[in-house]
Amino acid sequence: MHEGRLAVDEELAGELIAREFPRLRGLPVVAVPGAGTVNAIFRVGADAAARFPLASASAAGLEAEAAALAQFALACPVPAPEPLGVAQGDERYRSAWSLQTWLPGDVADPIRTAGSSSLAADLGALILALRAVPVGGRVFDGQGRGGVLADHDAWMTHCLSESSGIVDVDAVAVAWDALRSVPVAGDHVMSHRDLTPANVLVAGGRLTGVLDGGSFGPADRSLDLVCAWHLLDAGPRRALRAVVDASDDEWRRGAAWALQQAMGLVWYYPESNPAMAKLGRSTVRRVLEDQDIVRTP
Repeated sequence: MHEGRLAVDEELAGELIAREFPRLRGLPVVAVPGAGTVNAIFRVGADAAARFPLASASAAGLEAEAAALAQFALACPVPAPEPLGVAQGDERYRSAWSLQTWLPGDVADPIRTAGSSSLAADLGALILALRAVPVGGRVFDGQGRGGVLADHDAWMTHCLSESSGIVDVDAVAVAWDALRSVPVAGDHVMSHRDLTPANVLVAGGRLTGVLDGGSFGPADRSLDLVCAWHLLDAGPRRALRAVVDASDDEWRRGAAWALQQAMGLVWYYPESNPAMAKLGRSTVRRVLEDQDIVRTP
């Protein structure tokens, strides 16, 4: 999917896991299929999961993620993975990697979950629980989404140039022009920062778990609202908004972050990760069809 991607298979993962975590030696190591683009995931026995970055990562960086993951697990109102350790690779796999608890469940589908008001209520409760964690002296780290919308103008221009024939680029350009200048809707709050379907576990239309909490930290209070357009159609989306009591500016900024993220998926992943490309297209469609979002301010 990415140039310079690191390679790791079940055999190599099993050897590294046995070396670094001897208590797990002999347990089955099975690659976990999925649409993720950052880590290769392997289930280790019944209760652990190893995460091998697809681009080289430092042990210090993964230790910081583990600390954030532990705090996220404490704050999350549904189960979330907990860190078990960070380990080094070798000449065969040149990156640090991590081990955490395994969390069972089904990954949310952006189409099948779209009509669930129960999931909308659960996602709203999740966002409120994360926001309740004090930011303290922490500040937004400046990485990725969650800061100034207009800082992503060049990226959006590039995505538009690559997306002709995939989505309605003229409509997206108009929507982004209207949304990029929506004012900040309040102080930064603690945020998961990537509430996409791949990180949301569901059963029976309810939220049962949340993955990938290692980026838990301060960000635009609108950022976690991306799940409203990634996962929900209009009715449940309104239900989620009611739970978090989002103002017009907060809500529209959430749509802007969802649009920014989705536009990076539609053109980049059609062949290498069709599920991610499909998610991007459905999210773009939902934003463009949302009359509360695309109206002229």
